[in-house]
Order: sequence, then structure tokens, then C-alpha cells
Amino acid sequence: MELQAKLAKMRLTIPIIIMTAHGDIPMVRNALKAGAIEFLTKPFQDEELLAAIDEAFAFDRAQRSARSREQSILDRVKSLSERERQVLELVTTGLLNKQIADHLNLSLVTVKLYRRQVMDKMQAESLADLVKMWEKVKSSDDPGISA
Repeated sequence: MELQAKLAKMRLTIPIIIMTAHGDIPMVRNALKAGAIEFLTKPFQDEELLAAIDEAFAFDRAQRSARSREQSILDRVKSLSERERQVLELVTTGLLNKQIADHLNLSLVTVKLYRRQVMDKMQAESLADLVKMWEKVKSSDDPGISA
């Protein structure tokens, strides 16, 4: 469990299976709250360990896939020009094109053009899709993104 705490401090999210002969309920609760996939007490069956390993691999695949999707969204946001980024931020707050045009001192046609470019570059199929992506980006730890 000390290793689990050290890995958490280093922000390494690898799946952990804890095996012990001396576990108690508070120890199990703490390990699972800290992100352990499974807590096995000795003696345990081979099938239990194999099932825990399968679960750990599935969890790791899901985590890697989620991180890959998030990185892809971050990369798309970083590809936006400064003006496109401004339009993105205003669109996702719910402002209408006319309001955005007034706010940025642009023509309505220009705002529509930027909005289309943002949708294309972000690969968003709808405004709701764009808002979800932007919410993920705003909650990321990436220093290159300041929402």
C-alpha cells in the first residue's frame, strides 16, 4: 500500500492488485478508495487472481483509450487560431452569432465563418458535441489551455 501511495503522488495510474495475508476492513477500504482494482486475502484461488488480472488489463485499456481521446481533443484545440479559440469559448457559453460578433467587433458573416472552422477543426458534429469537448479541455491539467 506504500507503493500505491507513492505511485499516486507521482500521478501514475497503473492498475494495482493488493494481496495480503493480514488485511482488515479499513485496509481494504483505504486500498480501494486509493484506486486498487482488487484486494485479495491469502489464501486465494488462482481463478480469483486471474480474474483480477483480467480486470486490471481491461481497466488499463479503458484508461489509455480515454487519455488518447482527451489528448486528441487537446491537440485539436491547440490547432485553433487565437480568433477561432475566442469564438469557441463564446459559442460554448451559449452566445448567439450576433452576440459573438458584437463582443469581438466582427461581422456576422465572419463569426459564422470562424464558427464553421472551429466545428471542422474540432471534428464536432453538433454544438452539444463541441461543448462536451470544451468542458473536457477546461478540466484538463494542460498548461497550454487556459479556459
